[in-house]
Amino acid sequence: MNKQLEEIQEEEVFNESEDAFEDEEEDSLRLDAGEEPEADRERPSSFDEEIALFKGSIQPSQMDATQLYLSEIGASKLLTPEEEVRFSRLAQKGDAASRKRMIESNLRLVVKIARRYMNRGLALLDLIEEGNLGLIRAVEKFDPERGFRFSTYATWWIRQTIERAIMNQTRTIRLPIHVVKEINSYQRVARQLAQKLDHEPTAEEIAALLGKPLEEVERMLGLNERIASVDTPYGKDADKPLLDTIPDESASDPMESLQADGLKRHLDEWLHRLNDKQREVVERRFGLHGYENATLEQVANELGVTRERVRQIQMDALRRLRVILEREGFSAESLFK
Repeated sequence: MNKQLEEIQEEEVFNESEDAFEDEEEDSLRLDAGEEPEADRERPSSFDEEIALFKGSIQPSQMDATQLYLSEIGASKLLTPEEEVRFSRLAQKGDAASRKRMIESNLRLVVKIARRYMNRGLALLDLIEEGNLGLIRAVEKFDPERGFRFSTYATWWIRQTIERAIMNQTRTIRLPIHVVKEINSYQRVARQLAQKLDHEPTAEEIAALLGKPLEEVERMLGLNERIASVDTPYGKDADKPLLDTIPDESASDPMESLQADGLKRHLDEWLHRLNDKQREVVERRFGLHGYENATLEQVANELGVTRERVRQIQMDALRRLRVILEREGFSAESLFK
């Protein structure tokens, strides 16, 4: 294990420029270190079982298209380990036919992984499409000389692209850039460990390579979870949710949208239809009328009330503003995204 970690550290010098290029690509991807890797290869006889399982989980409107797709990829012949190495070597040399064969023979793996992410904001076929992009990326970057199976490596990229798509679809809060960069460094090391160890690394293995405390690694990886995790207890005493420690960096977006849609002149009028407390909370939270955007906790301290009370006032105010916009013929999405 120590020898493998030393080899990775040496390789980081040579891979630094390539990893820097990939940083932007991987900004919103999370590492689920506790999940087992996919099986190396699905048996042909199991694919009909996959179709049967889908019938009970996909929406009727998608049934025909999904079944058609599953039937089409089910006709693709799976590769033997020897063929996998041969075709991947040819693909590395730019052989388009070999690259296509590698992709087509692993489309089932994408479907299997995509099923795990159903009911998270994207339709099944959209999840599969995003996963296919990860598969293509894996084929382009896979090095068969390392000796591990392609499915292990491809699983990493498939999950990353799917999870990035889900996060882009559902998240409302962006992490600060310095936090994102630190998470990327952990992701980069985790990816290299996955290649060396032939399994997805644990937080302990990542911490050992980076020489950082396990608690810090787990905390940073946890920041990259889906948006639902922003209410997770955070801090030394776990006495407040993560959401309250992150400034509302999207506060400028409503103003930009107002300017773009010609709605800015109505803002004062709408705000004055709120009561005094609602108006002040909205102004402080979203940085309007001279206030700097602030967290729920900061507003609560300023107003001398609890954080939960500020949250309730904000929700009531935004709900009221939405009704006002819709009554006057404006799209509520102009302000709330």
